[in-house]
Parts: sequence; C-alpha cells; structure tokens
Amino acid sequence: MVKVQEIKIDGEGLHVFNSAIYIIESSTGYTLQLDAVVSEVVVLKYQNEVTLLVEIELQDGRQITSFMHLKRLSGGLPQLNLYCELNDIDDFHDFLMINENDSSYPNVEDGITLEEIRKYEMPNEKITLKLKLPIEQTEWLSEQKPGDLSNIIKEAIYDYWRKYEMK
Repeated sequence: MVKVQEIKIDGEGLHVFNSAIYIIESSTGYTLQLDAVVSEVVVLKYQNEVTLLVEIELQDGRQITSFMHLKRLSGGLPQLNLYCELNDIDDFHDFLMINENDSSYPNVEDGITLEEIRKYEMPNEKITLKLKLPIEQTEWLSEQKPGDLSNIIKEAIYDYWRKYEMK
C-alpha cells in the first residue's frame, strides 16, 4: 500500500498524525482521495476553502501536485479530507482501490487521541465572560491589557485544576 511522506498546502508543510491515500472507483470515474488527521488549528485554517493546491510526497519519492477539493466531515478527530478527479489511473496502479459501494475505508483515526493532537498544537478560542465581582476587582481588571487578562485567567484555571485535580 502507498504511504504519504509529506503534505503541503499552498507550499506550507503540515504536521500530519496519520493519513491514507487511495482511489475511489465509481460509475462516473476515479477519484484520488487523501484523508489526513491534523490539528484543530489546521482544520480551522482551511475549513472555509473549497479548492486547495496540494503537494503530496509519497514514501517511495513520487510527488503528486494537484488542485484538490475539501470535503467537510463532522465528528471524530480533526481531519482534512481532500479529493480530485482522475482521468488516467495508469500511474496509480499500486494505490488501494475502493469501490464507492464498499463500506470499509481506511481508518486514519486508529491509535490517535485528541489529547495527543492538542499536546502538539492547542487551539485558542474566544470566550466572553459575565462576572459579578467587587468593584475594586472590576476596576483593576478594566486597567489590564487583553493579552494579560487571557494569561491571568488561563493561569487561574490551571491553578484551580491542580488544586482540585479537575484535569
């Protein structure tokens, strides 16, 4: 089976936790499919794109460069699911071939956890809090810079987790 060595999107390399590249055979033709488990940060970066320039280096040294479409799948680990139509499959004779009616596709999530992914790259999200605090604390908070406030809250949460072993 063919293995992926490296994936680049628009020239930028991605950290890939696991991937599978294969061909789907359907009544309308052949589709090259690339499934890759990546970080949530990468998914957020590309989630609104429709077509991406993807460079794939295989372990045997072959290179595939193509415009690929992004398929959105929900649930499970963060993934990029990319595909493009193939006119000629002669260069892909050693790729896994799956019929569109098959129920078994490669499982790229096997053996990987969200915790592992977040150890590599943790996404940040904006949150709005409404608090009722003593006036002296609200005055002090209003004088702080937004970046400092984020760090104060982050440290307070980690301290709380450590204190009450909530992690």
